[in-house]
Amino acid sequence: MVVKHGDPGNKIALQRFSPLYLISNTPKGRGVYAGREISSGTTIDVCAVLVLDPTENTEHVGKTNLYNYTYNWPSIRPNGTSTKTQAVVFGLGSMFNHSSEDQNVGWMRDLENELVVYRAVRDIREGEELCISYGDSLTFVDVDAPSRKDDNEVAEDLLAKFDLA
Repeated sequence: MVVKHGDPGNKIALQRFSPLYLISNTPKGRGVYAGREISSGTTIDVCAVLVLDPTENTEHVGKTNLYNYTYNWPSIRPNGTSTKTQAVVFGLGSMFNHSSEDQNVGWMRDLENELVVYRAVRDIREGEELCISYGDSLTFVDVDAPSRKDDNEVAEDLLAKFDLA
């Protein structure tokens, strides 16, 4: 049985590279790994997001562990002004670990469709962990970096190191 909702022209194709697997006991905690070689430019995952109301984010989510898994997200207030909030990423997006030295996955926001698209920024070997860059201003010790840099990077750009078209 096929159920149709809304305008059929509003369908968004979701993609996920296969096979991928999750390992729970890495030095970084859980991590996503390639089950076979992935060519540069390949879409790895397209994840829907839940954009949080800025007040809800500050007063509630910001006080929980869930906040550590959210992404910075621009938001338009009812009066038309722009502000920053957070978005919960559904799918693998919240499982990718950070690498300052050798990130192999880039991501971009699709604001109109409330999605995050992840793509390989270089060829990835089978068995290699898939890592994004969280930026240089980290709230944890970067196990990949020889030393931590203290930059005053803009909060909006802390995670989005790659903007792939």
